[in-house]
Formats: sequence, C-alpha cells, structure tokens
Amino acid sequence: MNFQTRLAASCLKTGGVISNPTDTIQGLTCLPKFELSMARMLQLKRRSSAKGLILLASDVRYFIDYVEDASLLVDVIIDAQPTTYLLKANEHASKLLTGGFDTIALRLTNNQLITNLCVTTNSALVSSSANITSKCSATSMLDLKEFFSKKLDFIIPPKTYNIQASKIINLQTGEKIR
Repeated sequence: MNFQTRLAASCLKTGGVISNPTDTIQGLTCLPKFELSMARMLQLKRRSSAKGLILLASDVRYFIDYVEDASLLVDVIIDAQPTTYLLKANEHASKLLTGGFDTIALRLTNNQLITNLCVTTNSALVSSSANITSKCSATSMLDLKEFFSKKLDFIIPPKTYNIQASKIINLQTGEKIR
C-alpha cells in the first residue's frame, strides 16, 4: 500500500472526510462510525439528509453491522457492472446512511484502493459522488477545489475517466431500480 493511501486511511480513522476515486466515479468518503463526518459530507455536497448515502466495501463482512438480515449478504456479489444493493437496515444504521428509509444502500467492489482503505480502517466506507448537488461529479483537482475549496481533509486525485453509474437492485424484492 502506498504512502498516499496510508495517509488517507489515517485521515478517515480520525473522522476525516476525503475525496478519492471509487469503482465508478470520484467520491467523497468517510467512515460510518462518525456521524459528524457524514453530516459534514452532506453539508459539503449541499445534499439533503433524506437521500441517504452508500456503504462501499471490499468484503461483505463490513456490511454486517448495518443490515437486519445478514444472511442476505451471501447474494451480494461483485458484478462486471458496479451494482448497488438495497437491504433492510437494522437499528444501528444511521439515519444519515438510510435517509430515513428502512433500507440501506451497499456496493461491493474489488477496487484495490477501496480494498486497501477498508482493510486499513477495518470498516466499510460511506461514499457519495464528489460534487455539489445537481452538478456533474468532479473529474479533476480543479473541480474538487472549485466545489470544496479547502474543506476536505485529504484528496487522492481523480482518475482521468468515470464509468457509468451503478445499477441498483433491491435485494429483498429483486426489483431493478436502475
């Protein structure tokens, strides 16, 4: 693991909000155990807390503390197209994660950076696109500085590309939402 990734993980473990490439786009990231970090992320994005956030992880074990029926996690897979699964949230899942819904959004990835951050923090990552609500996601350091000025605790620079948004499947009902 490189120095930059270790610094990012250290920042996350102390309640920081960072920006980093994910398996889909440049994202904002914090750890789910820090309620104030999630609130700060929503404030930076100017995003309503009613929309909820995604938990991103490299292993389903990082999701267990947030779902009502952990046995359904066996159906969560890493797909060629990134897939976000909705599962019934348990009482420990923050309302900032769920947006007040009874479900929580989870995405499993084999992205090496996400894997390294999850392993180093021993946690799933709260993730949301690195943008101001209703604007395009950041694709450059210039975009990140324009959107967030100096309000992020650490930045791993964007990749030069973004791929399509993840599909969304309600794992309990099988409904394909996107």
